[in-house]
Amino acid sequence: MTLDLASVSVMTALVVAVAGILFVSETLLRRDEAVGAFWAIAFLSGIGTSTAYLVWAVGVGGFVPIAIGNALFVSSAGCMWLGARAFNQRAVRGPVLLVALCVAVSAAAVIVRGPAGGDWAGAFAMFVNIAGFAALGAVEMRRRPVGRLRSSVSLAVVLGIQSAYYVARTVVFVASGPDSDLFRVGFGTISTSVLTVTLTIVAVVVTSVLRASRSQLRGYGWVSDSGIAGDGVFLYPTFLRALDDLLERARWEGRLVAVISVRIDDLRRIGDAFGEEVRTSALHLLRDGVRRHAPLASLIGEDDDPGLLFTVLAPDPMAVRRVAVGAHRALFDALGRSGQGVLPVVGVGVALSETIGYDTERLVAGARAAARKAPTMPDSSVMFAGVDDAGGAE
Repeated sequence: MTLDLASVSVMTALVVAVAGILFVSETLLRRDEAVGAFWAIAFLSGIGTSTAYLVWAVGVGGFVPIAIGNALFVSSAGCMWLGARAFNQRAVRGPVLLVALCVAVSAAAVIVRGPAGGDWAGAFAMFVNIAGFAALGAVEMRRRPVGRLRSSVSLAVVLGIQSAYYVARTVVFVASGPDSDLFRVGFGTISTSVLTVTLTIVAVVVTSVLRASRSQLRGYGWVSDSGIAGDGVFLYPTFLRALDDLLERARWEGRLVAVISVRIDDLRRIGDAFGEEVRTSALHLLRDGVRRHAPLASLIGEDDDPGLLFTVLAPDPMAVRRVAVGAHRALFDALGRSGQGVLPVVGVGVALSETIGYDTERLVAGARAAARKAPTMPDSSVMFAGVDDAGGAE
């Protein structure tokens, strides 16, 4: 079977367009943040690239569609890298300027040559930029935290293959020229289009999975290897170990220890209804609010996705209640002032060692159960756990 340039261009444009539209549509529905936005721009640039090259393939526009296609191709590779950096919570302002500069250079390399440049005008600048950004993207996908997700390996491989291909394509282009049999057969437009279709299909699946994984990992556990999240909150296993030690020492001295659970039960529904940005804002306010208003010597750790736990050493239950009520009021006010137009339901539950005993799992289970019940009680912003609430860890 012989593939002609126009047919391959149409095939490539169709596949890239369908993949890009699916990803962009999901981005709009999810009201996504920087990661999804950069990757959506990458796929939109891919659609623009395929369209421009299709126009060139049918002989319309001269060198103009080549300039547009080359620039957008570089934009696509660059934005994949930017999305990976944003996923890892690394600075993107400087890299955005770098990508914009390389996009401009790729377009200018064609425009300067004009009609005399032929079909491969500006190809060298485009090949180098794509190879570089794809390599940067592959390396970024292996950095943590995104590198801890198994699906990131697939995207790293895709970007690595793209980078290696364009390095080889550049070498052959410079050494043999675009009219050589080696370049036309191994690295020409048709072979590149087939590779582009394959990599695009894999990339749209993997980026969608990674974005979904990011939404599920809002507990911050994935940002750390030390047992402590990036904002200083203990990961759940670390918190339990620290609480074990605290309870053992408190039991020796007969000190009252309280475990307080603070949670937003409708956080996932907020994300579905108002988008990830609003959900993320509420989660940040919860974590920041607990860190600000918990006693200075408190242990603060994650519970499940929408909740945090912290400890209080106090002389009596009334002192614990004052801390819990103060934290609830401060969080409620902070969420109300956030300007998001959404007021989540905050539940605060307290488990006391004098009621439940110096048992880590029972104290955590009791505080968690009380926090779930608190929003259902019309006259209670804070609920204390009973013995029945601590029946077992969840």
